[in-house]
Amino acid sequence: MVGKPAVWSRCFFLCLAKAPQRRSALRFCPGPHDFPPARAAEFDRTYAGTVSRVAEQLYSFNYTTKPGQVDAVRVNVRSDSENLQYPVLFVVRQQKGVLSWQVPLVFRGLYQSSYKYTEVSRTLCPSEESGPSEQILFIDVASMAPYNAHYVLQVTRIKNFQLKMGAAFNFTASPSQPQYFLYKFPPDVDSVMVRVVSETVYPCSVVSIQDIVCPVYDLDHNVEFNGVYQSMTKQAAITVQKKDFPSKQFFIVFVIKPEDYACGGSMPASVQGKMALAGKSRVLLLGSVYVRAILFSFLSFFSFYLVALLVAFVQCHSLSVSIVGFGTVAASHPITASTPEGSSYGAIGMLSSLEHRPPCGSETDSSVEEESDFDTMPEIESDKNVIRTKMFLYLSDLSRKDRRIVSKKYKIYFWNIITIAVFYALPVVQLVITYQTVVNVTGNQDICYYNFLCAHPLGVLSAFNNILSNVGHLLLGFLFLLIVLRRDILHRRSLETKDIYEYGIPKHFGLFYAMGIALMMEGVLSACYHVCPNYSNFQFDTSFMYMIAGLCMLKLYQTRHPDINASAYSAYASFAVVICLAVLGVVFGKNALWFWIFFSVIHIVASLGLSTQIYYMGRFKIDLGIFRRAIMVLYTDCIQQCSRPMYMDRMILLVVGNLVNWSFAIFGLVYRPKDFASYMLGIFICNLLLYLAFYVIMKLRNAERLLPIPLFCIVATAVVWAAALYFFFQNLSSWEETPAESREKNRPCILLEFFDDHDVWHFLSAAALFFSFLVRLSFIFY
Repeated sequence: MVGKPAVWSRCFFLCLAKAPQRRSALRFCPGPHDFPPARAAEFDRTYAGTVSRVAEQLYSFNYTTKPGQVDAVRVNVRSDSENLQYPVLFVVRQQKGVLSWQVPLVFRGLYQSSYKYTEVSRTLCPSEESGPSEQILFIDVASMAPYNAHYVLQVTRIKNFQLKMGAAFNFTASPSQPQYFLYKFPPDVDSVMVRVVSETVYPCSVVSIQDIVCPVYDLDHNVEFNGVYQSMTKQAAITVQKKDFPSKQFFIVFVIKPEDYACGGSMPASVQGKMALAGKSRVLLLGSVYVRAILFSFLSFFSFYLVALLVAFVQCHSLSVSIVGFGTVAASHPITASTPEGSSYGAIGMLSSLEHRPPCGSETDSSVEEESDFDTMPEIESDKNVIRTKMFLYLSDLSRKDRRIVSKKYKIYFWNIITIAVFYALPVVQLVITYQTVVNVTGNQDICYYNFLCAHPLGVLSAFNNILSNVGHLLLGFLFLLIVLRRDILHRRSLETKDIYEYGIPKHFGLFYAMGIALMMEGVLSACYHVCPNYSNFQFDTSFMYMIAGLCMLKLYQTRHPDINASAYSAYASFAVVICLAVLGVVFGKNALWFWIFFSVIHIVASLGLSTQIYYMGRFKIDLGIFRRAIMVLYTDCIQQCSRPMYMDRMILLVVGNLVNWSFAIFGLVYRPKDFASYMLGIFICNLLLYLAFYVIMKLRNAERLLPIPLFCIVATAVVWAAALYFFFQNLSSWEETPAESREKNRPCILLEFFDDHDVWHFLSAAALFFSFLVRLSFIFY
């Protein structure tokens, strides 16, 4: 009989199960007459029965496989027994393996919770033969219960087990009824994107891509043991490359978690989903999409180089007046050339005569002085306390120190930022390489928060498109350095060959060089962050954004106040404090009220302290007596006589600036925004735009003209920033949420089938920062 070989093959297993002690197991081993013969069964037919410790059932299924066809069989069972002490056992034996489970099926959840399921469906490991083959399948149903336990059994052959590219496929699943399907790569396909969409609300699920190996890991406690996997709620997408699978095929496994602690939300009993495979042909993928994206990225920004060369060529052949630096200022009338007599803010005064200094470029000029010497230089003509408290200040009043010494002071910005960049970038690169290695080795794609619907892998990188889109920061930052270097050289030559006097706004290039390095480092660190964006390395992408905004404000202030601008050490120390606050805000800012109180107090106090320094032009000492002096000033100027502010323009700027910053502080304290990094960046950007607007307004108010090139840069900056911010707010992922919730925001590519909204933000923000830098550069030279 067909059932007799099966009886003897099960003998030892059942003896061990029934024997009270291992030593007496053989005493309970039955003979061939103690087991019923295997019952020949048919597919798609429902079988019901009872089992107990003295009665069990054995079913056999015979079928024939066709050449080149993959046959998959699914077993559906259920039982009304909910007694965990006496479950109903199901053992399925195939030609190449054994699969077993019990009903009720129990899953252990978080905090020692457990979930029981009385209906279980499992897909058996499929077989693929080169020729026609007879297959036999045995299903044994047993129980140790002293009573009759009811069960229902149905075995079906899956008709659509092998998926096709580009076709949607609907299926249902639950924690006790996982699903998996087969996909084979066509000869002309190099990679495919597997996209799974759920139609229910917040079912915490796991999508896994596994090699063709039996057994298939398709339960909640083992699905993460093999292959690549993602958790999901509403959608998931995994890009699979043919080179990773020697057999040119893989399983797509879909598992529902019994509880939703990893995804957030409620626990569903089942989920209805829709699966679709989007494929790319090999020729299109390697020969067109990647190459086209790389060419587009580089050629777009090399066009800026071409325009810069054309502008430089035209200017070299069109200048017909005396050249100072790169601008056109008449040497015979340096003041009246751009500003009417009597103007206070925008007056372009002649700097102090440097008759006794060595010529620019000499050996003495390259000597190194300590920065502590800069602010102890003797004042020219009168004490600085008298000069800086005049009712109407001219630029010459705030630029009285030796140009050579002040230039060296600002070059420290350049060398310091290079040192900071090297020491900051090296551990960052090491860390993100480790992250990417962990993702590739473990297959856990919940570690990194990509936009998986537009993640194009290349080599070991999972999202090459997010890295490539940062090339604009590098190229435009380097172009800005070249422009600054050219103007620096022309300025030096002009001073050496034409005049020992310097007219117009003092031209110091150290901060410009630092801005160019900061723009390049923003591209490097943003690319590092996007190697594996997550909660732990967010600061890589934001640190140099804060520094760029701060350097731009410092450069604007230095333009009219070169003698009293902050030193490089104090500026970078302030940036370090800001970055520390940003890290604390991300760690504690979500729920900790104490942090928001602490940050708001620091924000308001820092705004007041900086405003005081700006209003009194650096002559208001910050020490233990500051509170007494502040109260005295308030009493004498506001209460005793309520006099009009001596410096009305500065007072208006500082009042508006403090109102803006206090509003930010109150908003943060009340609403406590989740994205603290963007909140901090918003504070910097608003302050920068406010000061830039004030600078332009004061130029116009004092009858200074905006020439065509600065005006073009301002308009271009506004337009490009507006477009860039639109794409910035198109959130495609969020490391502040769970990986599954972040994937709900994923969207397909929008540019060249390769770049998503965030990549476009990278392109436009690089161009916007470049134009912003040109605005500051053009204010000095035009």
